Amino acid sequence: MDVEIEQITSEGNPQKLQNNKEAITKDNPHTVAGTTSGSPNSGNNNSSNSDLTFHEDQNDGNDRIDDCDDVSNYDDDDDYMFYENDDDDECDYLSMQAQFDNADLPAGVEATVSWLNEPASSSKASSQVSSSSHLAGAQRSTPTNPDHASSGFRQVPASSSTLVSGGSNSRGKEEATEDELMKKYQSFKHFDVVEDFSDHHYTNLGFQGQQPPKAWSKKVQDEWKILENDLPDTIYVRVCEARMDLLRAVIIGPQGTPYHDGLFVFDVLFPQNYPDVPPMVYYYSGGLRLNPNLYDCGKVCLSLLNTWTGKGNEKWLPKTSTMLQVLVSIQALILNANPFFNEPGYETSYAGREGEKRSYAYNEDAFVLSLKTMTYTLRRPPKHFEDLVTGHFRCHAADILSACKAYIEGARVGSVVKGVVQRASATENKNSPTFKDSVSRMMNGLISLFTKNGAKDLEPFRA
Repeated sequence: MDVEIEQITSEGNPQKLQNNKEAITKDNPHTVAGTTSGSPNSGNNNSSNSDLTFHEDQNDGNDRIDDCDDVSNYDDDDDYMFYENDDDDECDYLSMQAQFDNADLPAGVEATVSWLNEPASSSKASSQVSSSSHLAGAQRSTPTNPDHASSGFRQVPASSSTLVSGGSNSRGKEEATEDELMKKYQSFKHFDVVEDFSDHHYTNLGFQGQQPPKAWSKKVQDEWKILENDLPDTIYVRVCEARMDLLRAVIIGPQGTPYHDGLFVFDVLFPQNYPDVPPMVYYYSGGLRLNPNLYDCGKVCLSLLNTWTGKGNEKWLPKTSTMLQVLVSIQALILNANPFFNEPGYETSYAGREGEKRSYAYNEDAFVLSLKTMTYTLRRPPKHFEDLVTGHFRCHAADILSACKAYIEGARVGSVVKGVVQRASATENKNSPTFKDSVSRMMNGLISLFTKNGAKDLEPFRA
C-alpha cells in the first residue's frame, strides 16, 4: 500500500497521518513524506547482506527480487536469549556476554545473531514466529528530554558491570552510581556532536578525511540546525564534527503499534553529491526482519530515499527535502499500527475480514521480533547512546512486561500504553496460542535481562 502524507508548510500547518495522527504534533514545521513498500527500487541500494522476506501464501504474479542476497538463515541452536532456569547463574550470563565481547569484527559489521528459532518450552509447546512487518508514528521535542541519558555501536552489552553497579561493596556507592546513571538518562540530549564514529556502518565510505566542499558543508550544517531545533521527543541523533558525512539516529517505537517501547538504530551517510541525491540509511536489524521496509540486511525501503516509487514530494526533492523528514517518515510510515498493509497490493488483495485477520497475525509476529530487537539493542548498545539504552529500558521495563502479560491474556497487540489497556474491545481474546506461547516463554528471559540492566521490582511478572 502506498502511504500518502500531506505536506506541512513552513508556517507550521498541521499534517495528517493516516494511521497515527497523534504521533506528530501540530507545531512541527517539516514534512513527513514518502511511500513505503516491501519491494525496493533497484536504483538505490542503501545496504547489502541478507534478506528474509515473509509472504504468507501470497502469489499475485508480482514476483519480486530483493536487493539483499539471502545468505543467512540464523538457524543456529545457541538461543542464549532464553533462560530455562529462572535463577540463571552469573557464569551463564557472562558466557552469553562473551559471544559479543570476543567478536573481532570490522567497524559497522554486526555479529551473527540466531534469534529466529526459539527453544522448545518445558510444556513441549514449540513455536516458530515468522519475521515480517511494516510501520508509523512520530512526535515533536525540545533539544533535551527530561526523561532520558547521555553517552558513548560498541560491542559491549549494556548490562555489563560498567552499567550496573551490583558488584559495589558499598550500598552508598551503589545508590550514588544508580543516581548518576539516571541523571545521565534524564539529561540525554536529542541532538549532540560526538568526536568519534569509527564503528559507523559507512565509516569506509564518504569523504574519509578529505576536505568536503564548502557548499556541501553548509548544507549539512543547515541539516544539523534543523535537527537540533525540531527533533521529535522520540528521536535521538548524534553527528560527528570530524566526519560531517556520518550521522546516527535512535528512534523509539510509537505507542499503539507492535513496536511500542522498542529502540531502532539507524546509521546515515550524506553522499558527496548530497543533496542532489538522498542520504543513504542503514538499519541495525540484528538479523531480524521486522517488516518488508526494514530488511534484515539493513536496507530501508522508502520513497523519500528513492528506494521505492513515489510521486511529487513523496520522493527526494534536493531543494526542499531534509534529514528530519527522513527520520520522521521512517517512524511515521514504517513503524505503524498496521504494517501488514504496507506490503504492495495487500490493501486490495486482502480486504475485509481476511485482511484484518492477516494483519492481526502480522502484528503478533512483529511484536515478538520487536522484543528480540530489544534484547539485541540492550546487549549491543549503539556507541554514544549507551546511557539512553540503559535508562530507557530501566524506566520502561515494567511497561513492556505489563504489555506482554496483557497480550498473553488476550489484549490486542498495540493496545497497551504504559501498562494499561486503552480500549475495551482490545481485551477480546483473539491472540493465537502460538503467539501467547512465544511471549510467555520470552518473559522470564526479558525479566532477567532487564533486572541485570538495573530495573527494579520485576519479580511479580515471572510466570
